[in-house]
Amino acid sequence: MLMPHKSALLLSTAILLGAQPLLAEDACAGLGEGAIWLGGGAQSSDLTTAPSYLEQMALVLGSTQYIGAFTLGEATDIRIEAAGRGNGDPVIDLFDASGALIATDDDSGGNSDARIETQLEPGTYCVALRSFEDSPMTAFVRASRADQEALTEGYFDSHDGYSNEDSCTLSPDMPQIILGDMVSNSVADAPNYRITLTEPLALTITATNEDADPLITLYAGDGTYIEESDDYDGLNPRLSLADPLDAGDYCLSVRALSDANLPIDVLVTEYDPQAAALLAIKNGEMAPPLDGSYPVNDIGAVGGRQITDVTLGRDFSWIKFDITQPGLAVIEAIGLNSGSDPELVLFDDLGREIARNDDNGDALDSFVAFRVNSGSYLAAVGNVGDMPDARIRVLIETYLPAK
Repeated sequence: MLMPHKSALLLSTAILLGAQPLLAEDACAGLGEGAIWLGGGAQSSDLTTAPSYLEQMALVLGSTQYIGAFTLGEATDIRIEAAGRGNGDPVIDLFDASGALIATDDDSGGNSDARIETQLEPGTYCVALRSFEDSPMTAFVRASRADQEALTEGYFDSHDGYSNEDSCTLSPDMPQIILGDMVSNSVADAPNYRITLTEPLALTITATNEDADPLITLYAGDGTYIEESDDYDGLNPRLSLADPLDAGDYCLSVRALSDANLPIDVLVTEYDPQAAALLAIKNGEMAPPLDGSYPVNDIGAVGGRQITDVTLGRDFSWIKFDITQPGLAVIEAIGLNSGSDPELVLFDDLGREIARNDDNGDALDSFVAFRVNSGSYLAAVGNVGDMPDARIRVLIETYLPAK
């Protein structure tokens, strides 16, 4: 039987580390094809009784994920970590046996490493490792008990003023956030806020101060994790909760991944679908309508080779082009000035995402190639980072099938 490329890579890694290459295909409701037991097998992956931490080295390519599984024989305080090698920026998601998300983290390990600390009940769990920028990455993944050696430094362990607890407990003296009223405090002074809803309501929650690099996490009143956001608008997070939350009390945890003493502006408002859609278009997450309500540069039919230059702020720039004959299209986004780091996203005329790329290999420029039929397409060009005048050159080439 042929083995999927990703599974083969993961198994090779496990063999190099001396672990038995036993798959955990059924773990966490079949969450990941080629999932690996962190301890080398089901019997040796019980973290409650393991004499030492469980660790694997994982290779992820592009948008693929590494899935590691472990079990707990009894309720245990655990720590899940991922440390990237070189410039790797790992993100980890923790799932239970049903495939439900428990927690997610990007930078709590310090130095772009990821770290989750919580208490779990007996059962099977999976940790999913991915690359923040969908670029190839090698990283170590470690599951350990609280009394075992940590893999990462832990950003908050070396900073005074607040702790790195993955929970948020309501208290009588906790500051209250009123819907529509912005509050501004440092994380050292106010790491948690109470939100009270008198009726079911969909919410948008933002935290703003890029110098502090905020991270926000929303919990139910009983401490149940709901959702988390780190970098959405630059380094500022944004939670868009389109499904109404039940009436009741909620706890909002605010962290600063850079400086806990800087003020962070926190705003909770009622979710606005139109505003959310506009922001998604500006961020290259959703294609704009082609009715003239949003600016789109229509360059018409592309045959052979065509070059378009754009100057970007923080919003993506949109280019519409037409293909007259089926074939292959190659699109490159090339930074022309220092600090330019292009990102490229392709959509068809129905708004379906076709391809996305940030860094092409070791270069910061973007590249996508895809088969096309006759019709219209949209290219969204953005710049990673906060450069106010990034100049990007977009090259579109088309190729016809040989006859």
